[in-house]
Amino acid sequence: MKRRDFLRAAGFSAFALGLGGKLPARSTGDKPNIVYMMLDEIGYFELSCMGNKILKTPNFDRIAAEGMRFTQCLAGGPVCGPTRCVLLTGKHMGHCEMRTNGGGSPITKDEFTLGQMFKSAGYATGGFGKWGIGDAGTTGAPELHGFDIFYGYYHQVHAHTYYPRYLLRNGKREMLPGNTGDYHKGKTFSQQLIHDEAKKFIRQNKDKPFFCYLPYVLPHGLWGMPEDDPSWLMYKDMKLGGKGQRRPSDPNMYAAMIHMDDRYMGEIMKLLKELKLDDNTIIVFSGDNGGQAYFRDAEHPRGVFEPNSTVFRGGKGSLLEGGLRVPYFARWPGKIKAKSVTDHLCYFTDVMPTLAEASGAKTPDDIDGISFLPTLLGKSGQKQHDFLYWEYAGQVAVRKGKWKAYMSRRQPWRLFDLDKDTLEKHDLAKKHPDILKEMTDFAKSAHIPAKGGGWIDQSQRFDGHKKAKR
Repeated sequence: MKRRDFLRAAGFSAFALGLGGKLPARSTGDKPNIVYMMLDEIGYFELSCMGNKILKTPNFDRIAAEGMRFTQCLAGGPVCGPTRCVLLTGKHMGHCEMRTNGGGSPITKDEFTLGQMFKSAGYATGGFGKWGIGDAGTTGAPELHGFDIFYGYYHQVHAHTYYPRYLLRNGKREMLPGNTGDYHKGKTFSQQLIHDEAKKFIRQNKDKPFFCYLPYVLPHGLWGMPEDDPSWLMYKDMKLGGKGQRRPSDPNMYAAMIHMDDRYMGEIMKLLKELKLDDNTIIVFSGDNGGQAYFRDAEHPRGVFEPNSTVFRGGKGSLLEGGLRVPYFARWPGKIKAKSVTDHLCYFTDVMPTLAEASGAKTPDDIDGISFLPTLLGKSGQKQHDFLYWEYAGQVAVRKGKWKAYMSRRQPWRLFDLDKDTLEKHDLAKKHPDILKEMTDFAKSAHIPAKGGGWIDQSQRFDGHKKAKR
């Protein structure tokens, strides 16, 4: 089915289900709820369950202990906009509509997203945090792509501070009292408002299936939080090192923000228990792209928190493994085996078909993903990708099983065996020319020209933190 025809069918299905008004109440054994938390820029090893000695994340650790941890579920892209586009549309970076990190650049109005998929399947749909694939007033705004509510930031630069002059609710500005444009402090801490709205959404939709998308910004951006926050009080006096940053407290604030994220997840899990929804809710937790080795110095050459440890090279913005490896956990009581670990190779294109299969939703035919639900449920018959593909800023990368082909503007194609060389230091291109040719031929076929959306109302354009208008 063509995407345009699929959209029409999905729209008819939504009308038939009465989605313009109230959704039908859930029945016993109904469709699972989905809570999908994706943190901005958290590193692969920045969790206590991954061996981090400084960062304490008991609730994320609990998801891993009560569910499945993926060792190689890879990001859709190495930066915020493209990886969100891949996640939300099921198309890899050679096909998706956003391939740069252009702030408020929009997808087209016809592009089908997870929001539309779930809405057409009878779900309430809410997003809370950073959208990143279309500013307010553009064809990429979330309210045009299946979300009953989206509260937070649309434009990526808007999301660089936790004390913005305003947040957006379905494209309309809500001014935040006491915030003056100062990046690091103000009267109203935006992330708490966003989190409270997410919990409100879950409570309001407890009697119907819901998709709660939580692309929280922490720990990315210009760090700052209330002085009396318990996470800040926990970390503010620690001696963490990392000389040379703009503010000496930044490593402490970064650690506090990850702890705050973990607290928020604990509150969501507690709420699901309270509402008796826990057993019928799939919780997914992940990063959005590779982390950054913040706060480097002579004592900490890989950064204070070592997001890639000594295992991966590169970071955010790179198509080396350090830019694509993200923490990825899934929990579904009674369905996903506790303490399970999988080496299944997948990436963000696969989220749409996986959640569709779990919920009974439908996807268009032109997505690039493959459902990994059999892996989640411990069943046989899991299909594999022949190739995985990325492109960004003059770089191209292809995966085929253990093999990784990579090129950049500065260096020609190289070939790595990731089973033996996760640091991608030993080029095997001359030793295995046939494998490299197969992968580079795929790279040529995987790329089509990018298209993007446009403006509907430029008066809503993000106009900078210090110039924000009512």
